[in-house]
Amino acid sequence: MSKIKVAVIGCGAISKHRHIPEYATNPNVELVAFVDPNLERAQEYANTHGGKAYSSYQELFNNEKVDAVSVCTPNFLHAEVSIAAANAGAHVLVEKPMATTTEEGEAMIEAARKNNVFLMVGHNQRLMPPHVKAKELLETGRMGKVLTFRTAFGHGGPENWSVDGQGSWFFRKEEAIMGAMGDLGVHKSDLIRYLLDDEVSEVASFISTLHKQGDVDDNATCILRMKSGTIGTLVASWTSYKGEDNSTVLWCENGVMKINSDPDDQVILDFKDGSTERYKVGEIATNTKQTKSGVIDEFVDCIVNHRAPSISGEEGLRSLQVILGAFESQQTGRIVQL
Repeated sequence: MSKIKVAVIGCGAISKHRHIPEYATNPNVELVAFVDPNLERAQEYANTHGGKAYSSYQELFNNEKVDAVSVCTPNFLHAEVSIAAANAGAHVLVEKPMATTTEEGEAMIEAARKNNVFLMVGHNQRLMPPHVKAKELLETGRMGKVLTFRTAFGHGGPENWSVDGQGSWFFRKEEAIMGAMGDLGVHKSDLIRYLLDDEVSEVASFISTLHKQGDVDDNATCILRMKSGTIGTLVASWTSYKGEDNSTVLWCENGVMKINSDPDDQVILDFKDGSTERYKVGEIATNTKQTKSGVIDEFVDCIVNHRAPSISGEEGLRSLQVILGAFESQQTGRIVQL
């Protein structure tokens, strides 16, 4: 089988740490192009991995035919670039949040459908071993119904992660559109939907800029009600200065499930009868400790085996709509129905 020709559009931190190295180690992939307005940055990757460097996605699509792209641009360009890629006949893997509005998300889904290409969203939390294990354990039914939950994602902020540090687009509202909620909150709205196999029906939130320079949110606390009646909180923070927190606790009819809250055992079940089960299943990738995200291999496998991605545009849009609803709640002071 000939290799899948892949272009990476946007050569910042997520490309550097996840997309490019994971494509480079996938035997089914040939990296053929790197795109970044900072042409030197793109050229460095072309020098290392082969392929060409371009300063714009238009130039890429005018010059060559690629099979698939990763869209790793600032948030405000996700829709524009993804639609252009689909129209050029390329399968699309777009970073989260997939878009900045519902209309953009729907246009992306439509462009992929019309051009008969896949659209996948980089919601890597679904693929992290502790979350896969937690889902598997929930599906056995032994915990009973999930009654309440708390899910949080916090780190010290993108200045520690972005290739541009303090000068990163993450802090500029016209490019990022949303801050910690677009960066971390949307991961958790996606995760809770996936774990509970349920949709969010109502959201209320407090979203603020408490400590960072710039005009985007750095902290959010949201209350969610699921369609099943389950209620819980979702927290996103860029001011978790003493290390990353990516933990979820589910209080169920028959006990408590703790995910990624213990340094040794990633999933712990504490049953009402006093018994405990502990699972070591491998860690969740963090900004400081990179492990494979699984997203690239999943995307490539979908293309190779002609199967639609489970983390589809539709799924990405539902997770985004929770976050958009949270912003609406902050703005109006009301509980928002989704």
